[in-house]
Amino acid sequence: MDFKSDISGRYVRIVAIIALLLGLSDASRLLGVSTGAVSPLTMLGTTGFVYLTIFALARLFAAVGLWIKASWGAVLLVGATAVELTLYLMGSQDVQMTAFGFAVRLVLLVSILLIFVLGLRLRRARE
Repeated sequence: MDFKSDISGRYVRIVAIIALLLGLSDASRLLGVSTGAVSPLTMLGTTGFVYLTIFALARLFAAVGLWIKASWGAVLLVGATAVELTLYLMGSQDVQMTAFGFAVRLVLLVSILLIFVLGLRLRRARE
């Protein structure tokens, strides 16, 4: 992918900021910032806690990769978000999110896929 152009670079950085904020939000859920005296491990269950840990770490690493304009950041973000949305849509009790969280993840997935499509079209136009 070509993140070197000015417009695509800004777009990728905006997506990186959204991924970073979403990853930090998931990390705060893992730490129990908003749960009070209830343990996040008790609230989410062991499997849900592990899933949330994996998705939060993947999203944070993907945000760093996108910020430095590395293509592995986009691949990591697409993979983690697609797996998370698939688990949620299949009805897994271990993946919990609000309607707003679902919408943000869906927008994130669509925006990264748009980056892939635009990168392929630019590459074909040069050839």
